[in-house]
Amino acid sequence: MGELAPLNPEERLLVDGTLREATGGGRFENLDPATEERLGTCADGTEADMDAAIAAARRAFDETDWSTDAAFRKHCLAQLREALAEEIETFRTILVSEAGVPVALTEWYQLDPLVGDLAYWRDQIDAFETERELPVKQVMGRATRRTVRREPFGVVGAITPWNVPLHLIVVKLGPALATGNTVVLKPPPDTPWCGTTFGRLVAERTDIPPGVVNVVTSGDHAIGERLVADPRVDLVSFTGSTATGKRIMEVGASNIKKLFLELGGKSAHIVLDDIDPAEIAASFSAGCTHAGQGCSNLTRILLPRARYEEGLEAVVKGVQAVPYGDPRDPKNVMGPVIRKSQHERILGIIDAGKREARLACGGGVPKGFERGYFIEPTVFADVSNESSLAQDEIFGPVLCVIPYEDDDDAVRIANDSRYGLSGAVTGADPERAHSVARRIRTGTMSVNGGQYFSVDAPFGGYRESGLGRENGSMGYEEYLETKLIASPA
Repeated sequence: MGELAPLNPEERLLVDGTLREATGGGRFENLDPATEERLGTCADGTEADMDAAIAAARRAFDETDWSTDAAFRKHCLAQLREALAEEIETFRTILVSEAGVPVALTEWYQLDPLVGDLAYWRDQIDAFETERELPVKQVMGRATRRTVRREPFGVVGAITPWNVPLHLIVVKLGPALATGNTVVLKPPPDTPWCGTTFGRLVAERTDIPPGVVNVVTSGDHAIGERLVADPRVDLVSFTGSTATGKRIMEVGASNIKKLFLELGGKSAHIVLDDIDPAEIAASFSAGCTHAGQGCSNLTRILLPRARYEEGLEAVVKGVQAVPYGDPRDPKNVMGPVIRKSQHERILGIIDAGKREARLACGGGVPKGFERGYFIEPTVFADVSNESSLAQDEIFGPVLCVIPYEDDDDAVRIANDSRYGLSGAVTGADPERAHSVARRIRTGTMSVNGGQYFSVDAPFGGYRESGLGRENGSMGYEEYLETKLIASPA
């Protein structure tokens, strides 16, 4: 890949079809996490701006035919797909600059597949059955015809994270719009330009009516809570930390709001004793991809005690081989963590972890990276699964290596977590590996390197990893209500 395109973000809100400044003209700074330099500013939305956006989305749903005109929605999503394809290099530069996403990862999952993903959601408008007939049945002595309808919820509040900022916008807005909902998008203050620039595509490159898509950025995290509390919003789709997800559940309970929550994880990679750990050394680097800033990253490595030392050697070898540094360098798969407070938090966890386990490699700021929020790929050995290192989501490039006795013990350890998002099993005998995978209480599992993440396959977690599923037909259904209509046969 050659040089990145010039940085050309949108910095304004999108409210009721108009790109505009925040009420009062406030702005907040956007920083490059790889250099700590100021990239520019973004509109600092207020409570008044959020109220206006919600009102616009409510009006667009209640007073236009957006929710009922499927052909028009297909037309608009096709326009949005084309606009994203034409502006893909603009978004690549934004992702690398404001999120510190390595440019190589924009090709893998952060950007390039999103054009096809929008086509998938557009095609679901025709593929998904929104009305079906149940068999005629005698109900209370009368022959009754029953029709099951699937209808849009109404106004969707979409709250997206900073680690995969554009991908999660498409994951949420694609099915929300295809099913006929209207949307208020609240991007995170760490990566606001992905949201505002997406809003520019909607406003300038599509026929999507005013109010159907609104984008409100703000330096105040509390602005997003108004989406959850406001009774005019029918559904909240949130991806982020488990702690914030719990807060959303508390606030949403006030009006029994439908919630979709994709939250944290502490995923385990079980290495079975019938495989040579040296053969899979490279696989352990996955936990450090994007500086470990992934909810499904494999951060607990479970090794058989009988092969523990050779397994640990393979883990360290794989992690030390992770290419990291400048996210603009296509050789790197790991850049900085997102901000100073996160950088300090992770380094503090590493320091505390030295009292719980043995530091096998990494553990500090790499030499030559005094500017930017970089952390060495880090491995802790001899970790107890009861320790905070193994139980708490770190969201940084830190792996925990845990010994186990046999398959039953490995399953017990993997399931001994309040999370249940993802996991992996690697072994020479595929049948044995699948048997272990079926016993792990998580929403997704990889066996021998199988890739589970795709727009047409459901993704989500058990326990404190969330509620609901995104992607696939189940992700489409998250944005649909169910209605039964009965009439005489």
